[in-house]
Amino acid sequence: MTSDIDPYEHLHIALNSDGTLTRFVKLPKANTVASPDDPVVFKDHTLNAEKKTRVRIHMPTIKLPPNDGTRIPIIIYYPRSIWFLSFWDSDKTYILTSKLACQVPAIVVSVEYRLAPENKLPEQYHDAMDAILWVREQALNPNGEHWIKDYGDISRCFLHGCGCGGNIAFFTALEAARMELEPLKIVGNIMNQPMFGGMERTSSELQNCADPAFPLSAQDLVWEFSLPKGENRDHWYCNPTVEGPHTSAINKLCRCLVIGFYGDAMLDRQQEFVTMLMRHEVQIDAMFHDSGFHAMEIVDQEWMNYIVEIIRHFIVDTENKP
Repeated sequence: MTSDIDPYEHLHIALNSDGTLTRFVKLPKANTVASPDDPVVFKDHTLNAEKKTRVRIHMPTIKLPPNDGTRIPIIIYYPRSIWFLSFWDSDKTYILTSKLACQVPAIVVSVEYRLAPENKLPEQYHDAMDAILWVREQALNPNGEHWIKDYGDISRCFLHGCGCGGNIAFFTALEAARMELEPLKIVGNIMNQPMFGGMERTSSELQNCADPAFPLSAQDLVWEFSLPKGENRDHWYCNPTVEGPHTSAINKLCRCLVIGFYGDAMLDRQQEFVTMLMRHEVQIDAMFHDSGFHAMEIVDQEWMNYIVEIIRHFIVDTENKP
């Protein structure tokens, strides 16, 4: 069951004959002019020139550790994109990353990754791993990015993603768990309303098939854009509860935080995901609020503040555990 909503019209896109998209929505960009009293400053670096990807580093100007060798954690952040629309340099992403940088406090590295359908999964996971390796290189290189070298603690890294960025954080964490990254260490994974799906409809999907923000027909379309050619929504990139090459690494994951809302069509998927993590004996914190909807923090600052506080508490609690 899907709604009668035209997903192309709803998402403000048109599919071109060569398989590329015309995107009619242009998101407002973050203000790049800093003022002396800004609590957070940022700068951009090229991540991979060939892939045309970048990272944006956010650095708090307050709550910095004294000049005694004390360092702050690093959050590697994968923004929303609905797989096809870049939120990386938008004002909404900047508000979230700035709040995280200031309130945790932490260095936040926001990652630009390639978009579908021009680039299909797992290319986005590769870009996400590039960012982890880039952070490691900056810390170890005598000429590396000095914010990371002087203030960041690469033994206290967290992966964080929203929406499809939460999906990316999960699969990137699995890949990282298979790699030797020392001295960089990922100590926590944060997935805010992670985007998952599947072929068999769940109760929450059927109840919210005409969701005004992200109807089921639009979800189906963006999965068609992003999944490898010829694959359906029961591919493990979309439905991680199915057996796949990722399964053997799940029990290697460090502590995870999953955030969701009961008005989200993907609620059942997210709760099944939490159950899967528990079955693999992953230490899991799950926070499901009994109201709300998908991506609600984009339109409601109070909910954004609520989510940032949950994440801050998770990071502080993780760091205080032996």
